[in-house]
Amino acid sequence: MRSDLTINGAFLRQQPVTGVQRYGREIVAELDRLLQDSKLKSSLAAKIVAPPGTPAPPLHAIAFEWTAAGGGPSWNQFALPLASRGVLLSLCNYGPLFASNHIVCLHDVNAAIEPESYRWAYRALGRIIVTLLARNATRVVTVSGFSARMLNNFGLCPVEKITVIPNGHEHVRRWRPSLSSYAEMHVDQRPFIFMLGSRARHKNVGVLFSIAKEIDALGLDIVVAGGPSINVFSTVDMGPIPPNVRHLGFVTDDDLAALFQNALCFAFPSLTEGFGLPALEALALNCPVIASNTGSLPEVCGNAALYADPTSPREWLDQIKRIRTESELVRMLRAEGPRQAKRFSWAKSAELYLDLILTL
Repeated sequence: MRSDLTINGAFLRQQPVTGVQRYGREIVAELDRLLQDSKLKSSLAAKIVAPPGTPAPPLHAIAFEWTAAGGGPSWNQFALPLASRGVLLSLCNYGPLFASNHIVCLHDVNAAIEPESYRWAYRALGRIIVTLLARNATRVVTVSGFSARMLNNFGLCPVEKITVIPNGHEHVRRWRPSLSSYAEMHVDQRPFIFMLGSRARHKNVGVLFSIAKEIDALGLDIVVAGGPSINVFSTVDMGPIPPNVRHLGFVTDDDLAALFQNALCFAFPSLTEGFGLPALEALALNCPVIASNTGSLPEVCGNAALYADPTSPREWLDQIKRIRTESELVRMLRAEGPRQAKRFSWAKSAELYLDLILTL
């Protein structure tokens, strides 16, 4: 008998693509590829249901439909359940609170781990929503073993109800660094440490700013891309920006590829991460990584990165010095990065989702 799958398409609305939205888009693309197999297509009928006006992704085996009305937070609770059939899959932290046959992916519990990084209203509402989603969903998915443990430790979801389905790396192969304005760095530009972050507290970019003078003495700049969501994050005042720090703001995927490839290293000093997709992207693109030794990052980066305590500026400076001076270490990190990245695959993750869906 043919089963039905409905995918929550709210994440496809036009908005900046964060790691969570990337996850949704890549998993859907891989599910669509898998369902082009005639045997699978005959056993599962899949569709995406999205709010009116949502751009439709290019799909072959998965149908796409808009609801007649709706939008905003209420859409998930009312319009989506009415249009759903069979198993409902919500990939991006949010969905109907009381739906049956619901699989929901909760990417992290950062608001519980680092509450000061989030505005109080987001924390309060988020706790209620996550609690109800985790309690009422048929199955909860998360993206790392660390996040699974945290969901359990904070009393949000027992481990036996959780399936770990991680991010993948293959999307970086579509990036075109040659199209970026950062593809060719100026001859007189100094080597730089690249960071992806914001003034959100848990991104912890200030730990490198605090040693910017020492980094300057090593002949290095710090380049930071990205920015905060003022509706979600509580931000910190960085004070005067050191002269060797450059803020780029939001950048394109092609820019990211060029910056990873031209950087001396990628620094990821977060206090916590549910997965840490930028670190995986850097590894996949042969960029040496220095990451925090907390959260999911040791799980994601394995032996392919250097680590430092996110609260210890001295440890970060010591690891940066190693990257600056030890050419054999850099060669090893560049070689190990892609090998580690291959352990995380969108194709494998989509297969795990398909197995989970077909068992409900």
